[in-house]
Amino acid sequence: MCGRFNAADDPLNQVYEELVGHPFPGEPNHNTAPTESAWIVRQDAPGSDELQAIAATWWLTPYWSKTPKPKYATFNARAETIAEASSFREPFRRRRCLVPVCGFYEWQKDGGRRIPYYVRPRAGGMLLAGVWDRWRSRDRTQTVTSFAIVTTAVTTKLEFLHDRQPLMLSRGGAREWMSRDATASDLDALLEPCIPVDLSVVPVSAYVGDPRNKENRCLEPVAASLSIDRDVH
Repeated sequence: MCGRFNAADDPLNQVYEELVGHPFPGEPNHNTAPTESAWIVRQDAPGSDELQAIAATWWLTPYWSKTPKPKYATFNARAETIAEASSFREPFRRRRCLVPVCGFYEWQKDGGRRIPYYVRPRAGGMLLAGVWDRWRSRDRTQTVTSFAIVTTAVTTKLEFLHDRQPLMLSRGGAREWMSRDATASDLDALLEPCIPVDLSVVPVSAYVGDPRNKENRCLEPVAASLSIDRDVH
């Protein structure tokens, strides 16, 4: 799964410059949690290949929902069911997005304990696959733009952490994910588990477990990190 991530100007300034032509537009949030606002990258307008950055709520509200927040969890979309699930199938077809992050957190179960790790690229930022939607109240007075991060089965290299992982994209994979011309087979291939960048897996303290803690103390290592090499195809 993906339940927390880090978003900050370093190294995301460069990522946003490459994608939308300007630096990271948000405030640093080193412990972004579901239901909070975060920045995503989506198509600028129907029919346009230009990309734009927009703030959205990390908890997808389908356009057909009766309320602005579903009662069930929609902050992650499973790759195995995204094409059929009622909340995600339309966004998957028409409203895919990128979620640029510095890294994400995962908790390893060790007996009765949960040990937090910070998973980040060894260099630069990371692009996660997402889907977004726009909900409007019936009287059109309220609008909610929201998103979900796509998760997939874990690769063998990360299975010591969890049985799921966010769908990480290479730069080429990100272009394909955002392409209006992507075919069903193209997208199916992207949904397969993969590690597209060299990673560091860093043990961090239980401080990150409280979503109210936002400062960079969340990132401080408490033991040596583990290096994981990207998959080679």
